Amino acid sequence: MDLKKNIRSIPGWPIDGVVFRDLTTLMQNPEAFAYSCDLLFERYRDKGIDKIVGIDARGFVFGGVLAYKLGIGFVPVRKKGKLPCSTLQESYDLEYGTDILEIHEDAIIPGDKVVIVDDLIATGGTVGATVKLVKKLGGHLIECAFVVELPDLKGRDRIPGCPVFAMVAFEGE
Repeated sequence: MDLKKNIRSIPGWPIDGVVFRDLTTLMQNPEAFAYSCDLLFERYRDKGIDKIVGIDARGFVFGGVLAYKLGIGFVPVRKKGKLPCSTLQESYDLEYGTDILEIHEDAIIPGDKVVIVDDLIATGGTVGATVKLVKKLGGHLIECAFVVELPDLKGRDRIPGCPVFAMVAFEGE
């Protein structure tokens, strides 16, 4: 299945010069959504993964399904102030400033094999902060997985030492 055909491109949103890759169209298509979730499952089913870490918010969608299919725990990484217990924080840069992500301090046991899941990697700011949080808790990163990668923005460069898997790349588009 060509997943790219199921991702809507919206030029000029949220600002001029940006082409937004809208994965809601992929998630609304039952065949495309199932196919993308099955690809993740097949990739990680025999890797001995202990936890899936999903990045707020669409990483929850794909990561939650993957954790369920693997029969393992799901760990949400959220924007500051959204988690109710003791957390670790990590800031990251945005095009227009900075933001903070949090993870529960007890979410990962040192040595846990972890895959980080998000819908899209662009500049790598959120996943870079998430990698730091997982490492602070002693997690062993197996891979960072995405449905879409925008290679022109060099997000992989923000997460050295962590392999990256992406199902679709919009390069030079």
